[in-house]
Amino acid sequence: MNEWDLELDEEDLPSAAEARPCTSVRLREPLELTVMVKAEGMRLDQYVHLHVADHSRTDIQKAIEAGRITVNGKPSKPSYRVRKGDRLWIDLPPPLHDIPVPENIPLDILYQDASLAVINKPPDMVVHPAKGNWSGTLVNALHWHFRDQLSTEGGYLRAGIVHRLDKDTSGVILVAKEDAVHRELAWQFETRQIFKEYVAITQGELDRDADYIEGAIKLHPHDRQRMTVSNDPDAKPALSYYEVLERFRGYTLVKVQPRTGRTHQIRVHLLHVGCPVLADRLYSGRDRLLLSDLSPETPGAEEVVLLHRQALHAYRLRFRHPRTQQWIEVEAPLPEDMRRTLEALRRYRPWRSPPADR
Repeated sequence: MNEWDLELDEEDLPSAAEARPCTSVRLREPLELTVMVKAEGMRLDQYVHLHVADHSRTDIQKAIEAGRITVNGKPSKPSYRVRKGDRLWIDLPPPLHDIPVPENIPLDILYQDASLAVINKPPDMVVHPAKGNWSGTLVNALHWHFRDQLSTEGGYLRAGIVHRLDKDTSGVILVAKEDAVHRELAWQFETRQIFKEYVAITQGELDRDADYIEGAIKLHPHDRQRMTVSNDPDAKPALSYYEVLERFRGYTLVKVQPRTGRTHQIRVHLLHVGCPVLADRLYSGRDRLLLSDLSPETPGAEEVVLLHRQALHAYRLRFRHPRTQQWIEVEAPLPEDMRRTLEALRRYRPWRSPPADR
């Protein structure tokens, strides 16, 4: 797995926004692109992957090495850093995999009109098809429920997808039905005009009731599935605000507002302050919470799974509607597994305030 094949969080830059203007297409004939200033310094394979749907980054790297993708008329390397004004010629063979099949998967639609929809994505659902996940994704469900009423800005594999949530993150996700609406929403994400709010349960007690976490983020030097806070000049600035909602012995319920959109930002920042998201396989070292973790003396507690994924939920999204210019605010209620976990924490790990000084 390389850094661009990570399943990205909604905290990340929206698909099609990082190198805006960007239209991801299903390539059936040679394509010419001119690099814009926004994408300057991006790897060639990464830049092409943003613009061409239906091809993996590995396929693109092989095409570059075979001379099927050139820069200013000359062969190049996947690691080449593109510059403003570079002219790319791209000639890729048809993809080997099938296009996603519409699937009648139930969707919790929180809001919709003729231009867009807001979905409450359940945990354990991949947003769009990719290697190893060609069915059961949100895109498969969108193709069934909205048919041809989806934007094509991200290509068929990412039809309607303006931004992404990690597979194990539940909550609000925005879907565009029109290309112009897609582009405008992507621009709002990129320019930080969309308000995002998450709720998380952490493993550990945050010591302040409210604060901000500021720490630049980059790919982990030894684990390409992880990100890390770093002082490296290549790390991207990242800022998250948090507010404690409820405390427990050894755990915290917290609201987080990411002000930037970096890969795994909330998860990395909470780990950075010593309170990783509960049951976060990558960053907490555990992928579940058992009742026995909270109450070892309860009979059969070791067989009761309270949570089997990271306790992170995209709770609220506020944005300006591209057509009406009205502000839309949508909330997704906490999913059952997080509610069950909170009930157990309140019962078995209630917060006990320290005695007041006399």
